[in-house]
Amino acid sequence: MRTNPCDRLVAIADPDDPRIAAFRAVRERDIAGRHGGFIAEGEVVLRVLARSRLHRARSVLVAAARAGKLAPLLAAFDDNVALYTASQTVMDRIVGFPIHRGVLAFGERQREISPEALLAAAEGTANLLCLFGVSNHDNVGGVFRNAAAFGACGVLLDGLCCDPLYRKAIRVSVGAALSVPFARIGAEEDIVSLLERHGFTPLALSPAAATPLSAIQVPERAAIMLGAEGHGLPPALLARTRTVAIPMAKGFDSLNIATASGIALHHLAREGP
Repeated sequence: MRTNPCDRLVAIADPDDPRIAAFRAVRERDIAGRHGGFIAEGEVVLRVLARSRLHRARSVLVAAARAGKLAPLLAAFDDNVALYTASQTVMDRIVGFPIHRGVLAFGERQREISPEALLAAAEGTANLLCLFGVSNHDNVGGVFRNAAAFGACGVLLDGLCCDPLYRKAIRVSVGAALSVPFARIGAEEDIVSLLERHGFTPLALSPAAATPLSAIQVPERAAIMLGAEGHGLPPALLARTRTVAIPMAKGFDSLNIATASGIALHHLAREGP
């Protein structure tokens, strides 16, 4: 039986207390990288983290004024998760900026999985997203949110894509980056051959494509390939895959990548029974 979470809260009065070192100077350390850890921010995101099968929380820090209201959320974390509380002033000094949401968690990343393992775990009918050169955290977060909303089995990212577990990306994804499996594509990996070996049909989104997305026969297993805004997908990939376009108004040929991923996934998704 779990203990009352409010009884487990440890009050922090000193911003330099070593017990909350993981939460110190959040922005600067996020930029530098956390080497196996990540920061989750906000009540909605922490609820996802509490039930995630991919990642686990190590500690939680909440503003004292919100502790009582957040008791149900804190109770969702196992007893081995350290719970800390601090006044708003101390909490702001710990994280390095006014933290209006008043709730943070330090999480431990899952062991990295390979693209091979991610694809092998996908059973039956499935859709997948592949990102190339997407360095904007808002866009990556939006893509993961769409992946979760439309039941994609995972996301593959090349080495130029930003980290889905950067705090802002997690927040924009409303926690989906903590629940949707992802893997990094190696620089020398032949992603097209890998997808086809696992029964996925690569579909490269490109405004220059002659075939509208709505005109294709939906594959049983589809891999939607998306490139960074401006540069798009590498020409070598476009040459080896079927390219499809999302038709737009005359004179306009570009969509935000998160929007494009949502439209494509919606078109490919099958309604449940």
